[in-house]
Amino acid sequence: MAEEKGKPAFDKPKIELHVHLDGAIQIKTIVDVAKRRGITLPVISEDEMRDLVIMHEPATLTEFLGKFDHYMHVIAGDREAIKRIAYEFVETKAKEGVIYAEARYSPHLLANKGVDPLPWDQKPGDITPDDVVDLVNQGFKEGEKAFKTKVRSILCCMRHMPNWSMDVVELCKKYRKDGVVAIDLAGDESLNCESYPGHKRAFEEAVRSEVHRTVHAGEVGPASVVKEAVEVLKAERIGHGYHTLEDQTLYKRLLQQNMHFEMCPVSSILTGGCDPDFTKHPLITFKKDKANYSLNTDDPTIFNSTLNSDYQVVQKYMDFTEEEFKRLNINAAKSCFLPEKEKDQLLEQLYESYGMVNRTGF
Repeated sequence: MAEEKGKPAFDKPKIELHVHLDGAIQIKTIVDVAKRRGITLPVISEDEMRDLVIMHEPATLTEFLGKFDHYMHVIAGDREAIKRIAYEFVETKAKEGVIYAEARYSPHLLANKGVDPLPWDQKPGDITPDDVVDLVNQGFKEGEKAFKTKVRSILCCMRHMPNWSMDVVELCKKYRKDGVVAIDLAGDESLNCESYPGHKRAFEEAVRSEVHRTVHAGEVGPASVVKEAVEVLKAERIGHGYHTLEDQTLYKRLLQQNMHFEMCPVSSILTGGCDPDFTKHPLITFKKDKANYSLNTDDPTIFNSTLNSDYQVVQKYMDFTEEEFKRLNINAAKSCFLPEKEKDQLLEQLYESYGMVNRTGF
């Protein structure tokens, strides 16, 4: 999917709010760690591994999720690997011109202790979800020092594992002043909160404890999932949200409320969330209506993309201009989950870089 030839579509500082740490791992790192740990991969070379992990054609969300089975067992439960992927994430984002990113992940899916059931058929070890958060924070801090790009964490609850959710919100509370800025709910959108009340309880605790909230909704699921995210889970941002357009009353209400939508255009095509024709993408409507949204990669390793290639796609097929790129990045900064003082500093950095004297209208 990556284009990346010639001049970038937008070569000024950018913000990214929806990218999964475990979907942004370098293939070389997977191969290196597998060798060090004595883990046999399904293929031998780095190129073969890349080919195995990448989605080349639009498919389904199920097929996409299956890609993680090829490599997550290599990284999970290994201290050095977890810290390394966090550090390298910052390096990658810095190269893409990102000055601030919020990376999300499930602490439980990278742990091998205190998790029931253990993910990826791992043997029990000594790394708890708490340890995972600490290791990722270390990697991000070292990366920020080395590459001058700031990265914060969003911790994911998984829809199919409601018994993990209270742990996740407690970790958000514990690390709120040490790198973690929000809680998320990810996974199969057909599993609603009425049937899985553990998520509702966790998000109620998040509201009580003033933990910021974003929810994957309306990616492949209907507009009713977005409605649940907003009304039941009190989401402050919506991850994806393309199918919100199917309920025009809800869509107009969220536009009026200035709800932020974390849009991932290339991802949405490859997971089967949207029509494979980019010129029919819901993002075009969001743009026309001057909605509050950001552009994001979601899982760049699997989609063979970068933030720059995503920008090139929307420029080519959806007539995005430099002004719109500036507008969406300003909105991303305003909608990020940093404390107010840091958010103001981030906005100042963007205004200065964009040469914006008149700051109204954004």
